[in-house]
Amino acid sequence: MAVYTDVDDEELIGFLAGYDLGALLSCKGIAEGVENSNYYLHTSAGSFILTLYEKRVAEADLPFFLGLMEHLSAKGLGCPQPVRDRAGAALGRLADRPAAIVTFLDGYSIHHPEPAHCARLGEALAQLHLAGADFPLRRANALSVGGWRPLYAPFSARAGEVAEDLGEIVATELETLERDWPRGLPEGVIHADLFPDNVFFLGDRVSGLIDFYFACVDSLAYDLAICLNAWCFDAAGSYDAEKGAALLASYARARPLTAAEVEAFPLLARGAALRFLLTRFVDWLNVPPGALVRPKDPREYLARLRFHRTIRAARDYGLSA
Repeated sequence: MAVYTDVDDEELIGFLAGYDLGALLSCKGIAEGVENSNYYLHTSAGSFILTLYEKRVAEADLPFFLGLMEHLSAKGLGCPQPVRDRAGAALGRLADRPAAIVTFLDGYSIHHPEPAHCARLGEALAQLHLAGADFPLRRANALSVGGWRPLYAPFSARAGEVAEDLGEIVATELETLERDWPRGLPEGVIHADLFPDNVFFLGDRVSGLIDFYFACVDSLAYDLAICLNAWCFDAAGSYDAEKGAALLASYARARPLTAAEVEAFPLLARGAALRFLLTRFVDWLNVPPGALVRPKDPREYLARLRFHRTIRAARDYGLSA
């Protein structure tokens, strides 16, 4: 979440007039995240999140995202619900951007997760995968292995601005992963961005999952590898084996992994690290002037990638068949 597009007060009030949400009491930008413009919206009907979708999010994909949240909620998963306007539409336009309002979830993010939090995450991720199994819409993962080279190429000459050897490492990883990327693994709806700030807790339980705007259909084990990268390393890039074991074991109890998924996991984890290294690298170089946003440091994922390059088998993460 972030703020790239400012919203005029009168325009916002006019937009809200199409909803049964009562009077506007306050609206405040949310600085976290990197993708869309988000506002905390408080009206006489309650609290909501207003999202304006920026250029990286294709408008044609929005029915997938909004429909998925409705589907998962109907299956009992805690996630935001799109608020429909008086005409029954979940999507409108505001400040020349596609816009939607979703319900506000109670809970808080854990910025320094412990193994117990990782275990709860593993269970929640498996529940998401199981609940999404019969979701009828499909969306390809635009940021899977085939999208990494086109994302990186326009900025490759600036790799040295992040790290002296970044260009060499990325070139090697792209060649290896494009050649060896696992195919034919169990697929389904994945969140694809389930970082700690997208998971809410109340006490020791997960109260909700948010920010589904990278969701797509892809390898389920790849989603698990994304979570391993996001939850089980410290800022210096050191892997926490206790957190990793808690995450992986909890997930596998709810949705057992196939032998092929276990064998492929080191490459999936390596690819997940490269994916976020590259998107952070591009965002680091391209923050719009005046944007209320905090770009995330790509070097954190460079350190994770260095670690994954030393791994030879899934058991090194604490994962066994």
